Amino acid sequence: MKREVKLTSDGSKTLYINDLNENYHSHHGAMQEAQHVFINNGLKLKYDYEINILELGFGTGLNVLVTIDEFLKNDKNHVIHYFTIEKYPVNEREVKELGYDSFFDEPNMKKYYRELHECEWNVTQEVLPNFFFTKFNRDFYELKNLALPPIDLVYYDCFGARVQPDLWEKPLFEMVADKMKEGALLTTYSSKGSVRRILQELHFKVEKKEGPPGKREMINAVKNE
Repeated sequence: MKREVKLTSDGSKTLYINDLNENYHSHHGAMQEAQHVFINNGLKLKYDYEINILELGFGTGLNVLVTIDEFLKNDKNHVIHYFTIEKYPVNEREVKELGYDSFFDEPNMKKYYRELHECEWNVTQEVLPNFFFTKFNRDFYELKNLALPPIDLVYYDCFGARVQPDLWEKPLFEMVADKMKEGALLTTYSSKGSVRRILQELHFKVEKKEGPPGKREMINAVKNE
């Protein structure tokens, strides 16, 4: 599918898919959305000595970068294992045009951003000390076949239900839940009532949170047995 780079309201860029009339991120601000949903309402709530993160899906790599940025602000002896799935990788030109590394003070962020996209699929790489990264070039529905450690935190960042409704239905959420520890957190930009009900059926404690700029609400969900 044809993609083009577009500017969002906070000065950061996103990818736009013409055939779907869909952005990879909020047009109100790609960077703001990633920080609010996945860091402020995700990683900061679950940060521990060692944490396993699962992201659906890798896309532009922005969620990994904001995670690395937060990791570098904390005790470097902590360990993050980051797993992400992507069926349609972005290309080198798109990575350069997006230029997310320029939004961070960390001088090595350009190197990390390049390595995240260039590293081999299905192989774990230590992109910086104590930050282990594994990306899978798979369909989300192949998640059940992946050998992952018990997951502490899920970044549920699939395309919206308008264009890919099946990604917001019970079968995929069941696969994700099966990979999560008891007490693990799932965070997503969505606030759909149907999503809340599915997660509750799967024994999650669901909480509506204030959404990122341009969106009234989002969801946090903690897995209970």
